[in-house]
Amino acid sequence: MDSLLGLLEATMTSGWVYLLIIGIAALDAFFPVVPGETAVITAAVFAAGGQPDLVLVIAAAAAGAVLGDHISYALGRASGGERRLRRLPRSSRRRAGAEWARGALEQRGGTILLTARYVPGGRTAVTLTMGALGYPRRPFFLFDLAAGITWGVYCGLLGYLGGRTFGHSPGRALLLGLGLAAGLALLMELTRRLLARHRSRAGTGG
Repeated sequence: MDSLLGLLEATMTSGWVYLLIIGIAALDAFFPVVPGETAVITAAVFAAGGQPDLVLVIAAAAAGAVLGDHISYALGRASGGERRLRRLPRSSRRRAGAEWARGALEQRGGTILLTARYVPGGRTAVTLTMGALGYPRRPFFLFDLAAGITWGVYCGLLGYLGGRTFGHSPGRALLLGLGLAAGLALLMELTRRLLARHRSRAGTGG
């Protein structure tokens, strides 16, 4: 355990850590099994001890998140979803579903993108769909930039809080940061489901 923490500390205090964070956060955007949030929180835990720099950790996290989201968006756009949609019969369920998704994105695209950043796997589905349905690039960039920055600050402060609370024990600090992140993600998912159920009942009059 001590040797693992030693290796982790050596990595986190290296000058390459910022590029590592950018790469992991970018991959996490379109390959969700890569632990982007964990990497940022871990770096922020060590930042509480002086190295790496917390501001640079947050900046690297935001840059990687935005880069990855744009790759995911480009993959969706390259999939030809817009062309396939036009070929579907107007009466088909798939076309109706896609049209509904497009309408929702046109009306609340920014809110959906900002919210999806905090839902495990949600940002991948949303960014791919936005690309596939031809969501405009400029608003996508602006909303995604806001989402990336807030996510970087969120992860950075969670890790920093853990580091300041258990500065003598990086392992406990990391567990605290990750536990808070998991708890908040669960709370957001439960809230989302309750709101969706409420809207569904309101729509059916029940």
